[in-house]
Amino acid sequence: MSAFVALQRLLPQHGLSRFVGALASSELGVIKTPFIRAFACAYGVNMAEAEREDLASYRSFNDFFTRELKADARPLAAESNAIICPADGAVSQLGTIESGRLMQAKGIDYRFETLAAEAASPCFEGGAFITIYLSPSDYHRVHMPADGRLKRTVAIPGELFSVNSHTEGEVEGLFARNERLVCEFDTPHGRMLSIMVGAMIVASIETVWGGPASPYRLQDEQTHDVALERGAEMGRFLLGSTVILCFEKDHAVLRDDLEPGSTVRMGESLGTFGHPVSETE
Repeated sequence: MSAFVALQRLLPQHGLSRFVGALASSELGVIKTPFIRAFACAYGVNMAEAEREDLASYRSFNDFFTRELKADARPLAAESNAIICPADGAVSQLGTIESGRLMQAKGIDYRFETLAAEAASPCFEGGAFITIYLSPSDYHRVHMPADGRLKRTVAIPGELFSVNSHTEGEVEGLFARNERLVCEFDTPHGRMLSIMVGAMIVASIETVWGGPASPYRLQDEQTHDVALERGAEMGRFLLGSTVILCFEKDHAVLRDDLEPGSTVRMGESLGTFGHPVSETE
């Protein structure tokens, strides 16, 4: 075990995340201003694509971190059957859910049932999945891969290991151990899961429909009936983490040029949906 992972096991993950979260939400100029300017400089944040280009216009670091982009900054793939990339980031893993397991890293997999809890329907067996990692420098709003109607969410408390190549290769079942929000949608192309996974220093997972505030203390399943269009915002991370998309078997084909490490941007095509699902299917 690396020293990096061993240190995370010793740190008070939730306490540290809440402390940093309090700083990030502060509207005091002496706290937010140097924090925002240092971050923007260190990560080379492109403010030209932000709706508000002036760093001084943001109420807090969180307001800056979840900044809205200009309307034309992330055009959606033109093909009507394209799977829209939900976020800026890098592909961590992708493939097929086989024997109820997903690939986490080379030589490491984890159980789909543990990851998705009550939303782990057998209809996803044999279906495609893709895991997208959002680094601190990325745009941190999460969008819809397709038109969909939210039917259920499951908020799952857990640990807060950082999510990167080191932890993915060393912490077994990382995504099924960390705090996460499982969002289940009905789409014209079958059922779809969009799973937002928390991580170290991620102060909160927020959604456009509200819901339990993270960090989650108890597992909380809720039913919904919220329609969202392809490309519409569904949620956001306050600091970086991971989104996992899962699709029904035979209803989604991912691009064959995508591989672990591929850089992706919100709005581009990750692949194509198959035939629309009829009411009798």
